[in-house]
Amino acid sequence: MKKYIIAIFAICALMFTSCADFLNIRTEATMPTSGMDYSKVENIFQPVSAAYASMRLGEGEAQSYVAVLEVASDDADKGSDVTDGVTVKELDEFTFTPTNNHINNMWVYFYNIVSSANYAIESMDKFQEAVSSEDALKTVDQCRGEAKIIRAYAYFNLVRLFGAVPKIDRTMTSQELGNLPASSAEEMYRFIYEDLDEAISVCPESYMEQGRYTKYTAMALKAKVALYAKDWKEAAAQADAVIASGKFSLVPDFKQVFSVEGEYGPESLMEIGSDDLGQSKGNAPICFYAFIQGPRNNTPSNLQGWGFKVPSQKLVDFLTERGDDIRKAVTLLPRGATTAEGDLIKETCPNPYYNGKVYTPAIYNTWSYNGYGFDHNMRLLRYADVLLIYAEALAQGASIDSKSGYSADQALNEVRQRAGLAPAAATLEVIYDERRAEFAMEENRFFDLVRTGQAASVLASKGFKANKNEVFPTPANQIQVNTGLSNTPGYTY
Repeated sequence: MKKYIIAIFAICALMFTSCADFLNIRTEATMPTSGMDYSKVENIFQPVSAAYASMRLGEGEAQSYVAVLEVASDDADKGSDVTDGVTVKELDEFTFTPTNNHINNMWVYFYNIVSSANYAIESMDKFQEAVSSEDALKTVDQCRGEAKIIRAYAYFNLVRLFGAVPKIDRTMTSQELGNLPASSAEEMYRFIYEDLDEAISVCPESYMEQGRYTKYTAMALKAKVALYAKDWKEAAAQADAVIASGKFSLVPDFKQVFSVEGEYGPESLMEIGSDDLGQSKGNAPICFYAFIQGPRNNTPSNLQGWGFKVPSQKLVDFLTERGDDIRKAVTLLPRGATTAEGDLIKETCPNPYYNGKVYTPAIYNTWSYNGYGFDHNMRLLRYADVLLIYAEALAQGASIDSKSGYSADQALNEVRQRAGLAPAAATLEVIYDERRAEFAMEENRFFDLVRTGQAASVLASKGFKANKNEVFPTPANQIQVNTGLSNTPGYTY
């Protein structure tokens, strides 16, 4: 039972009368007047709850998310119907311009998360002034840490997508926001480190409620951020600390990792919750991530979605040639197949494969119409990623006083063993391939190719141009409203 997700939704329902406008308008808006009673301990979590809620992808956001973060890679194609998603096709073929709506949507989406997190952080400062008990003050610190994890997550994605971006860490006036220059990627990584370091120091190891972000979430996220910053020692140290905790393990059955029953399991470090609350209509804390990838034109209606972001033939061939049968069976959902749960993916579906990692059996899809995947959580950070980050950092030459005692080979082969593969030496090439196989269709591949310097060669056939497409252009819409922003080199505005 998704106790925490239900709790978030209930709390947010109370808040939205005061902050719905804040969550829906442009990121650079000022903080609302909420009427919050900061002296009441029971109110402390409410602003953080709203920050969590801001992470859930709406229908259009979900299409943009999968288009920008995965379709640009060699592992995914546009999918859907041939005539649908023209601007998604631009991302698939690297013909997009700064006016592409999906790129702008991702800028707005992640900055909305930043804005919600900033509101929560500033609210914690007010609670700290108004409450006095030791327990209440501890709760304030922990909630501030959670909000900083959420903000760090959003900024990490903004930096990966756009490189230099504006740093908005507080409520600003419209004048400030209308002329705010971008901070360098290096400066943003330092800022993300600061947020995560504070979260590590104040967040608990676990909560009674499922899904809340803990100190281990912060450690794992910092390890991943450090990997992108090429800070190998920090990446290894943070990943090692998570491993050494003994609190996480790989789920033996790879399919279970992505099942509804497997949500918030022993491998989970960071998820975005989604729940239709068992309803057939009405209001529910739904994330459209799985729905947007559901089989196109399938029947019945609760077994279909928009069909975007489908596995490419290159991914199929890669998994086949390496004998990666376990992960192939989970990652690929072929048309014409009947699943183990008895669901038929019709031959009439327009794409040969769909993303099996978001497959949601019909028994869970209770919505009255097109409710596919509303019970499916987004997996953002898994223990397998921690193991492979650790292996890669060591392979890059990191030297640490390991608390876990793991070698790079041990970390790598723990992941390979779950996939039914023979042990291998932890060379960078092997680790890169392992990441591709393990995280296929999970919005990692494009960024891994860029950060490892492989994108120009691997994606050349899709239209990728070196010294240009490593980042997406700052959206034209954002440059119009913020005169402090500059055109991204290589793009025509």
